[in-house]
Amino acid sequence: MLFASALLGLLTQMSVPTYHTMSTGLQRQVAAKDLAQALRTARSEALLRNSNVRLQALEADWSNGWQMIAEHDSPQLLHEWRSNGRTIIVGNEPVARQVRFNGLGLPLRESGAFQAGTLHVCQRPEALSHYQVVLSHTGRVSLRDALIKQPLCAAVGSDQ
Repeated sequence: MLFASALLGLLTQMSVPTYHTMSTGLQRQVAAKDLAQALRTARSEALLRNSNVRLQALEADWSNGWQMIAEHDSPQLLHEWRSNGRTIIVGNEPVARQVRFNGLGLPLRESGAFQAGTLHVCQRPEALSHYQVVLSHTGRVSLRDALIKQPLCAAVGSDQ
């Protein structure tokens, strides 16, 4: 009985780190897929409504979640997705805080210039981007699964 308890304790200690790694990996994957789908949905809404729809980071941080807002006479909240903040998501400057689609489904900045960029789902504590949600200047959204070094991830991961 003592041997069985010791063996069970040893197996438990060996499996907990593996479970944690698997769990955080799944959280990153789900966040990346949800964000890519939210961008696609925002583009579709803009096309359907023939008006501007924006997807913006909650509290200026994609890691906290995002809101989809229809912009017309009075802005209307279409959808909100909140996160626990454990999955780090950062974007390069064009998509750092929001993505705005016009009625033709094109991502545009406030100035009217085309908007394109990449949102990175980071792996901590390393400065790695595990998933990349890529927005092209035509509005096409793609999700890539590549483990790459990303300085944006290092800046965010260092304070956590």
